[in-house]
Amino acid sequence: MRLYYKYLLILFKSQMQYRISFWLLTIGQFFIPLTIFAGLYLLFERFGQIKGWGFFEVALCFAVIHMAFSLSECFARGFDVFSSLIIKGEFDRLLVRPRSTFIQVLGSKFEFTRFGRLLQSVIVLIWALSNLPIEWTVIKAITLALMITSGVFIFTGIYMLAATMCFWTVQSLEVANIFTDGGREMAQYPLNIYQKWVTRFFTYVIPFGTVNYLPLKYILGKVTGNDLTHMLTPVLGSLFILPCFLVWQIGVRHYRSTGS
Repeated sequence: MRLYYKYLLILFKSQMQYRISFWLLTIGQFFIPLTIFAGLYLLFERFGQIKGWGFFEVALCFAVIHMAFSLSECFARGFDVFSSLIIKGEFDRLLVRPRSTFIQVLGSKFEFTRFGRLLQSVIVLIWALSNLPIEWTVIKAITLALMITSGVFIFTGIYMLAATMCFWTVQSLEVANIFTDGGREMAQYPLNIYQKWVTRFFTYVIPFGTVNYLPLKYILGKVTGNDLTHMLTPVLGSLFILPCFLVWQIGVRHYRSTGS
């Protein structure tokens, strides 16, 4: 982790060499999800609710998934642009270094401008929480934090799977965007508004349901039962990154260099 923090500091200093560009990009990232949220607001202005979910309840769902997505885009960007390392043959250089390829790829790229997107999501989160009659407990507060953390792990895991495919395809596959950008768009609404097979797929295969839908019902008081069970739901979703890491390790072992 000491090496990871060094990567973090070096790349932050390099991006701050062009401060005006950095701040303009950050402001742009702030407004990108704002247009999506405006569409969400107008939707509820027209229909009032969606399958029993009110505007501020969905706004909380929106804020959680976008916070997770912006954090993963910032800190796991190295896997998202991994194909460039394969194409240029730079991954060979990482292999001869006496450190984990996972840490080196993770620390190869950071997008600090994504904090603009994160700030917008934080504002929506505060607005939604201030307008919801939630009876807060320590467990509910921990569950909310775990929801965001679980989302970061799931998005990072998807980036890792997409990066692993580059060992065989060289170029990254656009189909991965179905589960990153598409997953973000889908998970910004409670999953029970979709057909059952969609809900099951995004709960048991790509576990976005453990980020917002299942624990969100608990926070909003829509379910009864063991508090500890609901708090652990996001933790189970976070385990998604373990098979993704295993697949990454398999890909590294089967890498045969660029041949150049």
